[in-house]
Amino acid sequence: MKTLLLDKVESKCLKTNIPHFEIGDLVDVSCRIKEGEKERIGIFSGTVISRKGRGINAFVTVRRIVAGEGVERIFPLNSPNITDIKATRSGKTRRAKLYYLRERTGKATKLAHEHSEHTVAS
Repeated sequence: MKTLLLDKVESKCLKTNIPHFEIGDLVDVSCRIKEGEKERIGIFSGTVISRKGRGINAFVTVRRIVAGEGVERIFPLNSPNITDIKATRSGKTRRAKLYYLRERTGKATKLAHEHSEHTVAS
């Protein structure tokens, strides 16, 4: 009963246009960035290493390597600051969380490509 009531209240704030993507996919997350009075859209592209939560509490962790250093960001999927998510490449995985990629560097961070219909062909 309690969960049904929470789901009903949360449904007003949920986004309806979240695309399908999976763990291991390479994604481009477009997020709104405010710098003083100005606002711009920044794209954070990397590998999805985890998804957790459901409903309004759904989060995705995206990891990429910048100048030899690993950078991770956790994005709330239903945030108004997230404008778009595009899955660009599918990765072949056998795990739900890819935390083992944190210890890897260089080419070892690349996942095997898996052909899938949900990724954008560029």
